[in-house]
Amino acid sequence: MQTKAQTSPNIILIMADDLGFETLGVNGSDDYKTPNLDKLAKEGMNFTQTYAMPLCTPSRVQIMTGKYNFRNYIGFGLLDPNELTFADYLKQAGYKTFIAGKWQLYGNERQQELAGGKIGSLPEEAGFDEYFLWQIKELGSRYKDPRISSNSGTETYEGKYGPDLFTEQVNLFMERNKDESFFVYYPMAITHDPFVPTPSNPGFDEFDSKSKTNDPVFFGEMVNYMDMLVGSIVAKTEELGIRENTLILFVGDNGTDRKVTSSQHGNAIKGAKGYTTTAGTHVPFIANWKGKIKPGSSNDNLIDFSDFLPTLLETANFQNSVGLKTDGLSFYGQLLGKNSPRRDWIYCYYAPNWGNFENAIYVQNTEWKLYGDGRIYTLSKDPLEQFPLIKEDLSKKVNRKISSFEKVLEGYVVTN
Repeated sequence: MQTKAQTSPNIILIMADDLGFETLGVNGSDDYKTPNLDKLAKEGMNFTQTYAMPLCTPSRVQIMTGKYNFRNYIGFGLLDPNELTFADYLKQAGYKTFIAGKWQLYGNERQQELAGGKIGSLPEEAGFDEYFLWQIKELGSRYKDPRISSNSGTETYEGKYGPDLFTEQVNLFMERNKDESFFVYYPMAITHDPFVPTPSNPGFDEFDSKSKTNDPVFFGEMVNYMDMLVGSIVAKTEELGIRENTLILFVGDNGTDRKVTSSQHGNAIKGAKGYTTTAGTHVPFIANWKGKIKPGSSNDNLIDFSDFLPTLLETANFQNSVGLKTDGLSFYGQLLGKNSPRRDWIYCYYAPNWGNFENAIYVQNTEWKLYGDGRIYTLSKDPLEQFPLIKEDLSKKVNRKISSFEKVLEGYVVTN
């Protein structure tokens, strides 16, 4: 007799590092080859209006907990150990849980110091049965000769390539658990800098992993290699005969690195990771569930990172909602083509406590954006946010929209 967990769909959430919306072929990239992701989108649903936080830790905390950062962000490189994550909830629902790739949520000495002495979370404290991760407590390379920690300890893999190993472990985990419901969270190390050769490059074997190389010329091959790795995971679900019972989600964690300029539909897009402009927060998002999601679907509705947790829990038919607090709105119904609730706006509270990035609070939709300090921008005409508008000069219709945004900001000030 099958248990409830065994009849629940598998969930794979893959999150590329520093990969903006403009980088995928399906989204109009002129520079990069992403055939596997393009196919995943064409056989599933491509979302065109998904927004992350501008930087990795703020995005990771929000997607894992389903809460806006003002509720639970304790510092860059840290996840509050008191928080429950999507893995905790799915584990309660009977899922086997696994994470591979980049952790960076425990905090190194400097990050813990900046956070006032706070310490983040270990993967086993965040709901994961098994893990295979770069940067839990130790640094080291994430690419060639990677330093990786797992349930069995920490090891340097000489001559190997981190993203290959992470992907291999994802596939092995699926193989071991193909007869049970599982959740795989794969926050990829790639395409974050340093920009270095991949194994597809003839110079990889001779490349010195300890060199200071960080050349954006390698970004394109890193995007292509990342795409190939995603393809291998999809192929593994086919091989194991579990594709039709597996929801596959692919998303970027924030905008592209600022050292990278890409061409999209003939237009130059400079990466804006760390900044609250569109190029810093607009990310690719693809959902694929064979037999469930209509092939060739395009979704122009607003999605933000707080929406993933309630969506995953609805997918898993998670019933124990006692104590569950989320700012998100499930888009599960949208995946199935149902007439379900849609967002009218996205809220962002951004205080990374890292680098020279400015704190910001704002509300936006696809056209208008209102900051907490009163600045207003029209995003289609001013994506770089160089020309703030004066409210009194706007039409009554637009003013009604801006007034509704003001109410959102006021509501969260009260909550905070």
